[in-house]
Amino acid sequence: MVTAAPSAPERLAGHNRISTQALTSTACAVAADVLRVPVRDIRASWFDDAGLLALSLALPIAIPSLHRVAADPAAVEVFGGSVQERAHRAKAEILERVMRLSGSRLSRVDIRVTGARVSDGGRAR
Repeated sequence: MVTAAPSAPERLAGHNRISTQALTSTACAVAADVLRVPVRDIRASWFDDAGLLALSLALPIAIPSLHRVAADPAAVEVFGGSVQERAHRAKAEILERVMRLSGSRLSRVDIRVTGARVSDGGRAR
């Protein structure tokens, strides 16, 4: 017995839209998770980049106290490296996770570090 190949998925009329606020909330939640920063401290904005979305984030970042680094220079690595290294690595992860969660296509993520939250491995001060 020969069976017919499955037909193409049926196209449904209408469209879906994700609001800017929903995208912004998603981006802030992802950035907070990736960089371990309170979501309330993150500001996100969106820009058109040749038809794709470009995400711009402004946020503080957690750093070890200078006393801790003086006593143990490896504390910088415990935090994930320098501020620049962490921000650079975070861009790709944030881009991928926001695209996967929202279904939107992003061209890039820009991160502007606006301050430092001193932490000794526990809660930021």
